[in-house]
Amino acid sequence: MNPRYSYIKSRKKRWLYQGFRLVVMTLLVLGVLLGGFAIYTVRRSFPQASGTIHLPGLKAEVTVQRDQWGVPHIYASNTHDLFMVQGYIHTQDRFWQMDFWRHIGSGRLAEIFGKSQVETDRYLRTMGWDRVAQQEIQQMNGQMQADLQAYADGVNAYLADHQGSALSLEYAVLQLLNPRYKPEPWQPLHSLTWGKVMAYDLGRNFQSEIERTILLKSLSPQQVEELFPPYPKNLPVILPELQTDPVDKVKENLPPNFPIAIASTLESTIPAIKALEELIGATGVGIGSNNWVISGERTVTKKPILANDPHLAVQIPSIWYEVGLHCTNKNAECPYNVTGFSFAGMLGVIVGHSDRIAWGVTNVQSDVMDLYIEKINPNNPNQYEVNGKWVDMQLVPQTIQVAGSQPILHTVRYTRHGPILSDVSPNLQQFPSQPSLPIPQQYAVALRWTALETSRLAYSITGINRAQNWPEFRAAAKDFDIAAQNLVYADIDGNIGYQMPGKMPIRAQGNGRYPVPGWTDEYEWQSYIDFAKLPHSFNPQQGYIATANNLVAENYPDVITTDWVYGYRAARITEMVNQNNQDISIEDVLEIQGDNKNLIAQILVPLLQNISLDNQRLETARKLLIDWNFQLEMSSPAAALFEVFWKHLLVAAFHDNLPIEFYPDGGDRWYAVVQNLVTQPDSFWWDNSKTPQRENRDQILQQALKDAVTELESLQGKDAQKWNWGKLHTITFRHATLGKSGVPPIEALFNRGAFATSGNGETVNANRWRANKSFEVTDIPSLRMIVDLGNLDQSLAIHTPGQSGHAFHQHYVDMVEPWQKIEYHQMLWENETIKANTRTTLKLIPKSHAIDVQARIINRR
Repeated sequence: MNPRYSYIKSRKKRWLYQGFRLVVMTLLVLGVLLGGFAIYTVRRSFPQASGTIHLPGLKAEVTVQRDQWGVPHIYASNTHDLFMVQGYIHTQDRFWQMDFWRHIGSGRLAEIFGKSQVETDRYLRTMGWDRVAQQEIQQMNGQMQADLQAYADGVNAYLADHQGSALSLEYAVLQLLNPRYKPEPWQPLHSLTWGKVMAYDLGRNFQSEIERTILLKSLSPQQVEELFPPYPKNLPVILPELQTDPVDKVKENLPPNFPIAIASTLESTIPAIKALEELIGATGVGIGSNNWVISGERTVTKKPILANDPHLAVQIPSIWYEVGLHCTNKNAECPYNVTGFSFAGMLGVIVGHSDRIAWGVTNVQSDVMDLYIEKINPNNPNQYEVNGKWVDMQLVPQTIQVAGSQPILHTVRYTRHGPILSDVSPNLQQFPSQPSLPIPQQYAVALRWTALETSRLAYSITGINRAQNWPEFRAAAKDFDIAAQNLVYADIDGNIGYQMPGKMPIRAQGNGRYPVPGWTDEYEWQSYIDFAKLPHSFNPQQGYIATANNLVAENYPDVITTDWVYGYRAARITEMVNQNNQDISIEDVLEIQGDNKNLIAQILVPLLQNISLDNQRLETARKLLIDWNFQLEMSSPAAALFEVFWKHLLVAAFHDNLPIEFYPDGGDRWYAVVQNLVTQPDSFWWDNSKTPQRENRDQILQQALKDAVTELESLQGKDAQKWNWGKLHTITFRHATLGKSGVPPIEALFNRGAFATSGNGETVNANRWRANKSFEVTDIPSLRMIVDLGNLDQSLAIHTPGQSGHAFHQHYVDMVEPWQKIEYHQMLWENETIKANTRTTLKLIPKSHAIDVQARIINRR
């Protein structure tokens, strides 16, 4: 070989090697730099949890002690500082969530996310929550204004020192999408609109009005009512002792064609409603909570035990933020000593206990939303008829700011009933004049809703936090006038109680099930039910009170709603309470909260065992259900089979006769529907209208079982013993905004899961899946709390996924695993217990005080 060639070849190898080495080293250095920058960016927003912070506006020193779960206990000497530091701590851990929710409350999502949210903003501006909240501020007393302002000052003190990614990782991502966005200062208005969003999230019964109306296009009134059956006689009511004289409920008196004529208009509102559900979760009708309180006469401790688990949409961060608010010397000037669960963005504790009382909430789901058909002047679209006269609408112009685009003008039209909801659809609907129809040729649909009137909800939260006994609790509950809750109560003296609050309309006629004429006074709201007459109970003879959004009492004289949750969870809770007639312990209550028994399976499995099957595959699968305990445990093959069967039963029975947007979701209403229909083997609903033959109940049951086995074999293999409910029924915590961006790397930053879960939406452990979508969990027990009034330090709690709103923080998802296993952490209470379990201590010092201390130190030198 030529020596020169060998030299050149050798030098080329060395050059390639050195070049490759340089590239690798460069990539490594870049990787380290990028990794370091990423770590810096992620960790930059993590809150300071220990040491000292000088805080302008504080009156005195405040101490914040956090435990191993990141739960802070705030100690302050005055009310101003207590709420100011609550605002500061909320902002440390959850500001993105707070910022996002206030933009929902004010209909300003397009400012952050651009054109994609314009239609949602139109819908929200039509609701006008911020407008109502502004009116509430103008009517507010000085103390309430001061408390809300103190909270806002705490938020703004944090914002003054933190911008961009120092606030939260989301702002680093948003900088790439909308570089001009900068959060504005917090205002009391933003805390009040939170209440409106929650009222909407917990209500939306007007959607049932819409659904029933649209279904009348293709079904008879009787068939529609079969899909919305009355409350079952065999299921429990909340207050069985509250018996009144039977009263004939007011019935709708509408011509059959009236709702049909407006169905198209109502259909046009569905896209806006669904878009908002994508952001805050598809809760509302059918979704609820559990709470119960047991008298000391029936407990081991001889003191009451109170339990609560509100069911809300899956989300990350958690909707709840656990916190303790403690006045160092409780007195008239600083009357708070309370711990429990708050909402980031609002002062006080929503669910929890003080040194004297405990309370829990479940949604009443009261019917406080009515749709009115307004007759519009053909010559002036901004006039509507009232008792034969044309009246001007109130016009409220709104400017929707759009990131990266020009502002959009949107005018909200108001009638005496409220905003024109149909304005979120493109055009005012018009129909040919027909003498047989009472519908006007030109009309609009207006929404009347108690949450669009001024509210005193904020007063109720702080009032309950201060309450020392049952009369004070009831006085505070009177202000809980929107998002009405079933409030259960207990105190350290051994009393238990129940109170339903809220503005409940008394209608001239009608019961809120369908839209009604708005051009006369025939269907007007005359007044609200007097608070003293709303259902309540104190120390009932049965020794417990249990609520699960079910019927409050038989024969109550006024209409609260006709759409109660049907009571299957309530039935199981009361059954388990009564199994332990005496000496109920914390462990027994824990077992109830974690129960997964499916009550509709008790009805359907015996029917499945009696039908004939035509092959061995189905026989083998059916054997799983023999001796099954009806518990929907994660590892259970029988649970997997039954839940998949339930999905296919609803498909086979109902999909042929319903529009796709109203396919059954499988919730409690469908339990009641099917429970009624199984006693009618030849009902219209069992027949598949798409086949030439007429099917009956047993044929549909067989078809559903066959389809379920086929699906499970496809998903989990042919060995039925290896089928597993938890592998199908998983929960993924998706970030409400960036976690649904459609960009996998961004979603991976914020989303966590999937995690296996047990139960379903109608077990006490209510992990809801929707049969018209998938087996994925959509709604959960967002927190679990058990309060021992005999020893508050023995109380237990958990929420999920964690305290922190910062992705990759140690408290971002650290509560998921114990929550899955129905495990809890101690609700720390006594000062000594909190101190013994403190992991970090933060001192917040008035800035002027800090300067004085520093000056004294210098002078000593």
